[in-house]
Amino acid sequence: MFKFSRDDSFRIQSVSAQTLRPEEAAAMVYEKLSYLPRENRYIRKDTGAIDPLQTLISRFIRYHRDLKRREPSVPLDWKITLADYLGVNESMKESRYPGSSTLQSNPLTSDVEAIQGLNRHQRQELVDLLVSIYAPRQKKLKLPTIQTESTPELSQPTPTIGPGLSKPGDADLLKL
Repeated sequence: MFKFSRDDSFRIQSVSAQTLRPEEAAAMVYEKLSYLPRENRYIRKDTGAIDPLQTLISRFIRYHRDLKRREPSVPLDWKITLADYLGVNESMKESRYPGSSTLQSNPLTSDVEAIQGLNRHQRQELVDLLVSIYAPRQKKLKLPTIQTESTPELSQPTPTIGPGLSKPGDADLLKL
């Protein structure tokens, strides 16, 4: 994902993971993992209309990032969030769940059921995809190789300090 900025010339800058809105990330997830339930049938309090952008995954991301303040580029953090939804980590509070203040009915119960309905493979795919969306692209450094023109010396065994590893028959020596 890129954004364009204009100074004196146009240039492409990569979008920071922190500026990626949960709705945008959720759209990417649904594009790749179309089997995931959307859970976007909730009605907004202010408009009285269904908000199609309020999806299971956008709320999942908001819960993870905004409410729990977990790192979006760390797989283990996403697994901890999944553990919350599976009921084996922290308990989730309805009053603080994303969408509870803007939607007429709280989506927590159906979101938890939807996540619990995923199998282990589907949950892992979700984690992997979210990490790939939020992880910064790190360039691999190619270190130069250093070649020296020295003559190889004969290697001599280095003396060991302290007890060495036991050898077959060592136990018999203790009997003496």
